[in-house]
Amino acid sequence: MPLVSVVMPVHNAAATLGPSVRSVLAQTHSDLELLITDDASSDDSMDLLTELARQDERVLPGAAARQGGAARARNLAIERAQGDFIAFLDSDDMWLPTKLEKQLAFAATAGTPLTFTSYYKVDALYAGEAADFVPNGRVVWAPEHVDYSAMLVQDHIGALTAMYDRRVLGAKLMPDMPKRQDYALWLSIMRDGTPARALREPLAVYRSQRAGSLSSNKLSLVQYNWNLYRRHEQLSVVRSTRALVGAAWHSVRKSHI
Repeated sequence: MPLVSVVMPVHNAAATLGPSVRSVLAQTHSDLELLITDDASSDDSMDLLTELARQDERVLPGAAARQGGAARARNLAIERAQGDFIAFLDSDDMWLPTKLEKQLAFAATAGTPLTFTSYYKVDALYAGEAADFVPNGRVVWAPEHVDYSAMLVQDHIGALTAMYDRRVLGAKLMPDMPKRQDYALWLSIMRDGTPARALREPLAVYRSQRAGSLSSNKLSLVQYNWNLYRRHEQLSVVRSTRALVGAAWHSVRKSHI
């Protein structure tokens, strides 16, 4: 059984952290390590992590020396990883119990080191556990296959569903960006022609962001995407503009799910 290293950044997430961690520990594929980096939280997140680690030795918390953002927190966890696969989950999202088992079986025949799945959306105030989740019809459906060109127009990969094969790619770190660092990572993996393939079954639960949050502010995402296209991917102004228009359209469509 392959060992899966699950990467989770935490910052002031005491209200949602418990269900997120428990959804990982309840996986039917149990050969995993949960690498959590507390990014200088000012709430009870670190105390909760210490207790969760006491209860299950697979929970491996660490603490950033100072607040550095989600990319740095994830990278600190990736640098500690021992697994064959690297998977990602944020501290306010959850996995359904068979997520890893089904995705690993899919990855074995997918022919690519980068896989992902569809996922459900719930409101930010959802307080249930993954084991009690009832499918609600709000699904972000993953396309079966995406390449680099398709990813420039839309980030099809939900970070809470992504998993890459460390044996093939090595320990790929996220670019140190304030936002869209996960998108930048997928693009860096796919830039040389590597495709991403999806198991279309929804196997994770995403909490929609509260109004006014960074993720819900579409105007701010336009600027982040533009910087990603121009600085990180070094695209021309014309190609960046085309990608930006497509990304904006798909972002609006997804927000209505």
